[in-house]
Amino acid sequence: MGIGIVAGGALGALVVLIALFKMMWRVAEPNEALIISGSNHKTEGLSEGMGFRIVTGRGTLVLPGVQAVRKLSLDLNETQLSVECVTHQGIPLKVRGVVIFKVGDDFVSIANAARRFLDQQKLMSERVHIVFAGHLRAIVGGLTVEDMIRDREKLTGQARSACGTEMEKLGLIVDSLQIHEIEDPTGYIKNLAAPHAAAVQRDARIAQAEANRRATEAEQQAAARMSEATRDSEILQAGYQAERDQASAKARQAGPLAQAAARQEVVVQETRVAELEAHRKEQQLQADVRKPADATAYEKRTLAEAERDARISAAQAEAKETELASAASATATRVTGEAEAAAAQAKGLAVAEATRAKGLAEAEAIKARAAALAENQEAVVAQQLAEKWPEIVEAGASAFGNVDQMVLLNGADGMADLFAKALTMGGTGLGLARQLLATMGPNAPQSPVPPAASLNGSGPKSEAIAVTEAQD
Repeated sequence: MGIGIVAGGALGALVVLIALFKMMWRVAEPNEALIISGSNHKTEGLSEGMGFRIVTGRGTLVLPGVQAVRKLSLDLNETQLSVECVTHQGIPLKVRGVVIFKVGDDFVSIANAARRFLDQQKLMSERVHIVFAGHLRAIVGGLTVEDMIRDREKLTGQARSACGTEMEKLGLIVDSLQIHEIEDPTGYIKNLAAPHAAAVQRDARIAQAEANRRATEAEQQAAARMSEATRDSEILQAGYQAERDQASAKARQAGPLAQAAARQEVVVQETRVAELEAHRKEQQLQADVRKPADATAYEKRTLAEAERDARISAAQAEAKETELASAASATATRVTGEAEAAAAQAKGLAVAEATRAKGLAEAEAIKARAAALAENQEAVVAQQLAEKWPEIVEAGASAFGNVDQMVLLNGADGMADLFAKALTMGGTGLGLARQLLATMGPNAPQSPVPPAASLNGSGPKSEAIAVTEAQD
């Protein structure tokens, strides 16, 4: 029971607190500013002690009964301008336009607007109209109609500059200023545009006339081309007609012309046949007469030229042969002389070498025989006799060389005796040679032995054999 009472009391207190908080909490919308008065507050950019507080875009606590809260709209506003003015030229005009404005977003502008329009926000457009109307009259009074027409941006710029200070004091800013229309009750602007309109009309008429002229020229050129085309067509048609007439005439003349052409062709063929016949006869004449004559003349001329060339070739060959023979003879003589000289030299060298070799061989043989004789005289003599035995027999037989007729009394015995005697004579020569060798000895002086005729009888040949044996 007690807990319920406590809970109910707490809940009631919470509800009361929420209700009080809701009554005290104020939130500023994005397009409005809260003006809270009843206490001194210091706000950035504002002087102290102005007596109210500005809140934008957030919430704040307000003490009921102590502080008062009012809202200042930050939305756009517009006012229509319709101002009667007089230009610098004294011409009355009526300017129509529109001004779009709002309260500035800074605290200074909000404070200025709050002081002036917090309870009279609906009269804000009228106040702005009055400000702009006065400044527009002053600005238009310093301009001419031509300036206003040609440069409206200049008019709006001067108007915004002139009203800027006053709008700032009111806490307002101008988002846009547009001059829609300039009315001219006196018709000055219309008259001002008359020369230009006339010039434009003149240019338009000139342009139209030029266009008409060009169109007329184009039409004339088109007509001329049409006429030219018609003429060309008629000419072509006339040509075609002439060709048709000519074709008809040719068709009518085709028969006679064909006959004449056929006759002409016959004449042409006959003429060609005659020309061919004449050509054939000329060719026959060429073959029968001229060609043989030309061949005979060509043969004679060719033979004469060949004979002349042969004589020239023979003379040239003979001269060349003579020249070659002379050169060959000279070369052969030179080669023969060189060969003979080389042969004589070689022969002399060979003879000298042979003589020298023979002398050396004989000296070596004599030396060898002397050495052999000193060692074995009989063997040397026997060897020398064996080597000379054919000559010894020949020397013995030479005794019968001078016999013209020989009579053998005893026949074969007599011949045997005869040969025995000859051999005995040879043996006698052999004994004599052995004696000579014995007497000479190895150190005996070499002296020629006089020929002994008693060895082999008489005759030069036996003598030569004895001399040889003695030298050996």
